[in-house]
Amino acid sequence: MANFNIKRLSEDIRREISAAVSGVKDPRVAKGFVTITRCELTNDMSYCKVWVACMGGTERTAKAVEGMTAAAGYFKKQIAGAVRMRKIPELIFVSDNSLEYSEHIEDIIAHLPKPAEDSNSDKEDGNGD
Repeated sequence: MANFNIKRLSEDIRREISAAVSGVKDPRVAKGFVTITRCELTNDMSYCKVWVACMGGTERTAKAVEGMTAAAGYFKKQIAGAVRMRKIPELIFVSDNSLEYSEHIEDIIAHLPKPAEDSNSDKEDGNGD
């Protein structure tokens, strides 16, 4: 039962941080399209790891993580107002590069050579072999 509660709280924290990103005035966060991909709350609920992705590459994502780390107090205040918890966890922001990685894999797949069409498979043989 406690595991369900932690997952629910993690999702609530993710939702609140996602909503609060638009209120951050730090240009490192405000300029980029910042997405909170995942939150993971520890079992004792004292730390919450937050994965951040940003369109524009790993450099922009790293700067967004720095900006969000600087604004951690703002995010904690937003979470405290919306999520009922005894103690608000410390937020640890981590760069999530899965978007760039998936784009890289798609690019590799797109540039793979096409398989050669076998001319015999297109013809129908009437002899049943």
